[in-house]
Amino acid sequence: MSHIGFFICSNHRLLDLAGPLGAFEEANIFIDRDPYRLTVISEEGGAVVGSAGVSIATRSFRDMDFDTVIFIGGDIQAFQNPDVIAAAKDLAARTARVASVCTGAFLLAETGFLDGRHATTHWRLAPELQQRYPSIRVEADRIFISDDKFWTSAGISAGIDLALALIETDRGPEIAREVARELVVPYRRSGGQSQFSAMSQMEPESDRIRMALAFARDHLVEPLPIERLAEAARLSVRQFGRAFRRQTGETPARAVERLRVEAACVRLRNGSEPIEQIAKAIGFADPERMRRAFVKLHGHPPQAIRRAGRQESAV
Repeated sequence: MSHIGFFICSNHRLLDLAGPLGAFEEANIFIDRDPYRLTVISEEGGAVVGSAGVSIATRSFRDMDFDTVIFIGGDIQAFQNPDVIAAAKDLAARTARVASVCTGAFLLAETGFLDGRHATTHWRLAPELQQRYPSIRVEADRIFISDDKFWTSAGISAGIDLALALIETDRGPEIAREVARELVVPYRRSGGQSQFSAMSQMEPESDRIRMALAFARDHLVEPLPIERLAEAARLSVRQFGRAFRRQTGETPARAVERLRVEAACVRLRNGSEPIEQIAKAIGFADPERMRRAFVKLHGHPPQAIRRAGRQESAV
């Protein structure tokens, strides 16, 4: 039987706990023998009140052994408590697999075990994680990352993706797939998938601008000057340019570049096409232009995305 501990602090986020806990609970339905043993733990034990005001009964982490410990996200200030940090260090040192959901990465970072490793958290807080802990290689757009025995995930629903990946590692893809079906969630978003799409980031107000973005996404391989996008939106070039910038905060050219980079990321992580071929297939004039776009948007070249995808596949 594999014992999983879910470590929570005061003001924890209920969904950060319920998502992965529920996934492992569902897995037990499909496991013939030796199912998961699930225990919610805290530094002192007893009732722990979350940010929603809901009290969760916990056991003290002391004198308990786990195969996996998952640090649940919540109020970052609670992770500054020296006793909580000491508990996290102890658990991380003696547990074979350690994970975090959302801001739980901040507690895991306090242990020092993430230094020099790749990690992620909720995209909104990723810059703060990087600033506070410069030794960590924070990848803000990842859903989850595994680096050696340490797994980190983005916010809320990404905890389910993390749990499904752990279940697949432990019990195989069939069990993980059944759990996903039962939870009515995709099986499964890969860790390398972006936390949010370029389309959702821009969130235009009008149907006309959304039409232009959808047209661009479906015709990335083709030239997409502003005149063509304006035609798709059924606006004059002048009207379109003003409305697009006002509603998305981007120029049409920058938005198209963002869509192309997003499409390239998927192909880089999920295939073995030459980078030159990918650049051509998604509308970049040459690989160098694609490289510059990646560095501008992600801070690293396409080759880094490919390496990360290969590392993830090898886990």
